[in-house]
Amino acid sequence: MAMSRGGGDKDEPLLHSPAANGGRAGRRRFLTFVAVAAALLASYHLLLAPAAPASRYHALFLTLGSNATAAAHLRALTLRPHVAGTEANAAAAEYVRAALASLAFPTRVVPYSVLLSYPAHRSLSLSAGPGLASRPFPLVQETYPGDPYAEAAAEVVPTYFAYSGSGSVAAEVVYANYGHNEDYAYLAARGVDVAGKVVLARYGDLHCEDMVRNARAAGAAAAIVYTDAKDFGGSSAKGAKRKSFPDGRWLPPTGVQVGTLYYGNGDPTTPLWPSCAAGDDCERLIVEELDGSEAMPGIPALPVSARDGETILKAMGGDVAPPKWQGGEGAPVYRLGPGPSVLNFTYIGNDTLATIENVFAVIEGKEEPDRYVIIGNHRDAWTFGAIDPNSGTAAMLEIAERLSKLQKRGWRPRRTIIICSWDAEEFALIGSTEWAEENIDMLASRAIAYLNVDISVFGPGGLMPRATPQLDELIKEASKMVPDPDEPSQTLYDSMMPHHPPITRVAGAGTDFAAFVQHIGVPSLDMSYGLFEEYPVYHSLYDDYVWVERFGDPLFHRHVAVASVWGLIALKLADDEIIPFNYINYASELEEYAKDVEDKCTGCSVSFSPLHKSIRQLESAAIRIHREKKLLQAENWNLNTKQYTLKVREINDRLMMAERAFTNREGLVGRPWYKHLIYASSDQDDWGTKAFPGIVSAMDKAKKSNTTESWRFLQHEIYRVARAVSKASVVLDGRLT
Repeated sequence: MAMSRGGGDKDEPLLHSPAANGGRAGRRRFLTFVAVAAALLASYHLLLAPAAPASRYHALFLTLGSNATAAAHLRALTLRPHVAGTEANAAAAEYVRAALASLAFPTRVVPYSVLLSYPAHRSLSLSAGPGLASRPFPLVQETYPGDPYAEAAAEVVPTYFAYSGSGSVAAEVVYANYGHNEDYAYLAARGVDVAGKVVLARYGDLHCEDMVRNARAAGAAAAIVYTDAKDFGGSSAKGAKRKSFPDGRWLPPTGVQVGTLYYGNGDPTTPLWPSCAAGDDCERLIVEELDGSEAMPGIPALPVSARDGETILKAMGGDVAPPKWQGGEGAPVYRLGPGPSVLNFTYIGNDTLATIENVFAVIEGKEEPDRYVIIGNHRDAWTFGAIDPNSGTAAMLEIAERLSKLQKRGWRPRRTIIICSWDAEEFALIGSTEWAEENIDMLASRAIAYLNVDISVFGPGGLMPRATPQLDELIKEASKMVPDPDEPSQTLYDSMMPHHPPITRVAGAGTDFAAFVQHIGVPSLDMSYGLFEEYPVYHSLYDDYVWVERFGDPLFHRHVAVASVWGLIALKLADDEIIPFNYINYASELEEYAKDVEDKCTGCSVSFSPLHKSIRQLESAAIRIHREKKLLQAENWNLNTKQYTLKVREINDRLMMAERAFTNREGLVGRPWYKHLIYASSDQDDWGTKAFPGIVSAMDKAKKSNTTESWRFLQHEIYRVARAVSKASVVLDGRLT
């Protein structure tokens, strides 16, 4: 539900809701929501009395939410499928630019010419054995009777994996469960040979690029990835029947989850350096040479539906798969193979240079215009993209409208706020990566924080933030000021805290914070409302406005709640005189990570003493700067002398730059783009979270090879991380050694 708009705008209605006809229960929930919101705001004013002007604007910001605004933006953005590089996505970019420009914000569009990937030809057929007649699969996601987007669905790009290898394969099938390396080890132990076969694996624990990489490493000639009804569709492991969309939230039998197979970030032809606008001269790798790189999948691969996956499984022989590999109630018995069924599979891709467009709006800071608080969300989608990503776009535009109203009431941020609409995120985080690479030195010296919301709403389940640790206290403080849209008697903080942990870390490379935190070292966050498990239509045809209106957020009050906490965090970072970072929890968390990794190395010939020592130094430095900040706030709050202003700036620079110190120029071994030594994705799981990724990778390799050289290399990685932590301590202290 929208909160009261407040501010005395007589010409604006109190309630904007596309679902305001939700009946008496809906009206009661709304009235309770407003009452709790009013009480929270009153408490906020009391806590801040006498309030600084910026704080009063922050309180006003919370009263300006409009679920009608969020709904209208989402509807407009999802009228057509808009994959990157298409005319429809260019139209979406213009919509975002025009929406921001209408608020009197300076806007600009920054284009890049990058390598995108589309399907030129796909065919898949199944025969009962070699030489027997085959039956083709239609490879189509079906619309439903009365689908308001049926005509627009014809524009959806046929189901495929971007950057898949091209080729034709005719081979027996092997079932590999979720496609983990452990699954292939199990197959090998059972005497099932994967070499030269077509692997059939199901979505679940890994993202598609890791699944296909693992299939290639096991020797497979091709990979087929399907969505199992147990995980995404109409049946569950416990036998519960679940209704498919449009009658329920679950993925229909013909639904397909598409994705990208490129194992890297940014334009594949310009790794580690920025691309350029279309028509400009730019150094590029030769496209034909990319096929042999480790970042490309190297084998043909295709996503298929639950219905097609089940058809293939029914035709398979071999030993019965273990219980954990089986499907849900009503599914056939899953067998390991190989064969006797044979898949005839051809995929031809069209990898081509195309133009993408990032859209920006800038709200220039008054006192510190050279310090940036960056808000970002990507705009491109595999299909209609109502949840991923345009629920986030709608929330971001709703924030922009609120900030415009604050400006009309006299607010100007202390620091510059940059609003970013990224392009081509779905292909390889391309838009944000190219811009960050192009502006790396400016961002390294000026960026306070990057605040990302890819998906603002999955469904019910409470606030789910992930961030670098110095932002934890700020997230908690902001979440206490926003009522939970599903439980109006409590706040977002109350719904967040029961999760363990309540705030996770930005480590995997799943969205646009990666370039900021993992490549440059900018404190970052990403957040959403609800659980991913409540969003089974991910990356499919059915991620449309109807699904959101019926299941994701019928009242659009979850969108508004996310916008409120997201925007309040941005305002605090932009307006607070001293940046609200706290590194004390960072140090304590690193110590927990260090003990956990050390426990896994018990009896090994390495020492973690250098790492523990550096973390103790970080903790001491964090405590000192925290005390220094509190003392400055208590004794000099009302002073405006030049000396005081310089001292505030000096503390802020130390708080801002400490995260940069966790990066290393050479980056992770084998992955030089990833320069952050504390947080990065796992080298086995592109979306998985790993603390001390270099240490963990070296430890795993040392345990497997057990050579003197491998243990020495692990010790080297421990020293590397210890040096990075010590650098951060020096930055926080602000003194030369």
